[in-house]
Parts: sequence; structure tokens; C-alpha cells
Amino acid sequence: MKYINEYRTEEAAHRYSRLIKESTTQNWNIMEVCGGQTHAIVKFGIDELLPKEINLIHGPGCPVCVTSLELIDKSIEIASKENVIFCSFGDMLRAPGSNKDLFQVKADGGDVRILYSPLDSVKIAKENPNKEVVFFAVGFETTAPANAMAVYQAKQLGLKNFSLLVSHVLVPPAMEAILSSKSSRVQGFLAAGHVCTVMGYNEYYPIAEKYKVPIVVTGFEPLDILQGIYMCVKQLEERRAEVENQYARSVRREGNQKAQELINKVFKIGTRKWRGIGEIPDSGLELQNEYSDYDASLKFGLAEMCVEEPKQCISGLILQGLKKPFECSVFGSGCTPEHPLGATMVSSEGACAAYYRYRKN
Repeated sequence: MKYINEYRTEEAAHRYSRLIKESTTQNWNIMEVCGGQTHAIVKFGIDELLPKEINLIHGPGCPVCVTSLELIDKSIEIASKENVIFCSFGDMLRAPGSNKDLFQVKADGGDVRILYSPLDSVKIAKENPNKEVVFFAVGFETTAPANAMAVYQAKQLGLKNFSLLVSHVLVPPAMEAILSSKSSRVQGFLAAGHVCTVMGYNEYYPIAEKYKVPIVVTGFEPLDILQGIYMCVKQLEERRAEVENQYARSVRREGNQKAQELINKVFKIGTRKWRGIGEIPDSGLELQNEYSDYDASLKFGLAEMCVEEPKQCISGLILQGLKKPFECSVFGSGCTPEHPLGATMVSSEGACAAYYRYRKN
């Protein structure tokens, strides 16, 4: 990546660390809602550069981690069918279902393929007219435009053998759900920069106003995160609750309006169940009625599937910022990347995976 070293310089990192320390007069709890930011914080030891008064809380920022157990079980059931080519981003193959994961389905002979773009699945459907091709559409608003384009193209081509298993979740409703909880400790947010690249940040103004919390749109490199924390701390210390944009090199207030138009054309907002958290109203995307023929849940008769989550896994508490991974009794022993209890241990953006990799001891 070009210009990456400029955002990782030791001198600038320590300078921001000093500024944060000089600005902090009391304890503050700040939540990042992005798995990429969580991994950067743990990998680069950003939390260890901060004064003890600043507590970073890891929120539900990993779309793989919050994909409900029944959706993963649906994917496994669909992928196990003889006439199906099941396509997905690589992270989802290790996300544990009730009894196994998609890698096990692949090992058992299922035609499970890792793709880098949902548009490739449309091409596969076109080339395999006698097979049902399903793409696992997982992600926040960031991946929604490409998934919407896949369905749009399939409809334009008249493909009848293509469908999406939709698991899109939306960030602002999750932030509201956290803030409205009686157990919430969050006093400020670092908002996910990649989501805002697509959606902008107009949606955050009502949240900042209603809950009196500062929200800083933040990037993913160490200096991005340190600057975002500094901006958030300054607001907290000055008793301000505003929306600010640290990630100005990539994010505009209005976002990518063309991408938003495509999302709104193909998807509509609906209630979504988050793994370990439960249902959050208006927190997910589902296909518009005119695209319902491309809904894999309906096509394969799985719309009503409901599954209980394992009680031993505390990933829900971790995703809500109520626990840190090392506070789990089975972290690193009964739950490892090789034998995970929850998706937070295997996703490349999962908090448990970050702590296992960088803070195992």
C-alpha cells in the first residue's frame, strides 16, 4: 500500500500519546466499532501507549462475528446440497455453526468456493446453468454495494440459478442498541472509516445529540487511531458531543451517493439478529420484494430456522464491550482458532482472534 509508513511513524505515535496524556484529567471509556481498528490497537500496542485513564472498549465491529448462528447453519445446509455451488468470502468458512463449519462441508465434498468479489459468483452461475449458485452476502454497509450489484446483474441477465444468503448488518442501530443498554459504559465512539466511505456520517449526528456522546470517524492505521482517540478525548474533556471526521482523506460527509442509490434499489432495512446480542430493530438489510426470487433463505425453505447459541461462549458480552477476551474462562484453552466456540476467535477481524494472536500470554 502506498503511503502506509507515514501513518506508522514512532515519533508521531509518541507525540499523540503525549497529547492524549496531557489532555486527560479523568477516566473515559471509548469504543471502536471496527474489527480492523481492534486488530490494529492490539497488534501495535496502541492501548499500551495511552494513559491508564483511557479504556478502549471493543464493540461489534466484525460482521463475521455478529452473523447469527442460524444463518451459518443455513449456509452449511445449503452448501451441503448436491446441486449447489456455495460461494463466500474466506472468513466465513471458519465461522462455527452448531456442529461444523463450511470448511468441513468442503472437506466432505461440498462445492464451496472462496471468492474475492460477489460478481464472480454471477459469472459462475452463468457458466453453470444446471447448478444453483449461492453467495453468502456478509458485511456491514461497506460490502453492500458489491453484493447489490451482483443481484442487479443477475436479474439483468435473467439468471434463475443465482441467489444471496443475506447477512448484512448496519452500524448506527448497533451503536444505539449499545448506548440504550443499562449496562453500557461507552462515553465516546471511534466510528468505522470504511463504512463511512460508503454511507457518509450524517446518520451519526442524531445519535451524538440524543446520547450526548462524541463520535469520531476514524481510519485504521496506528496514527489514525491515536488521532481519533485524541479528538474524542478533547471532546469529552470539553463536555462536547459532536461528530468529527479524522479520516478526511477517504470520507466525505455525504458518502458515496451512487453506492447508496444501488443499495436502496436492491435492499431494504429490516430487523436483524446479531450473534451473541440478539435482535436489533432496523439493523440489517434484506432484499427488496422485486428481488425476492434471489433470496436463498426463501428459495431453499429455510426462512424460519432458529438455533440456540452455546452458553459457554461469551462472545456476545465481548461484542457489546462488557468483557475483554482474556476474561473468558476458556480463552486460549477450550476456545482456540483450531477449535473455536465463537466466530470472534476465527475471524480476521475478531477481538478474540486479535488477543490470541498478539496477547496470548
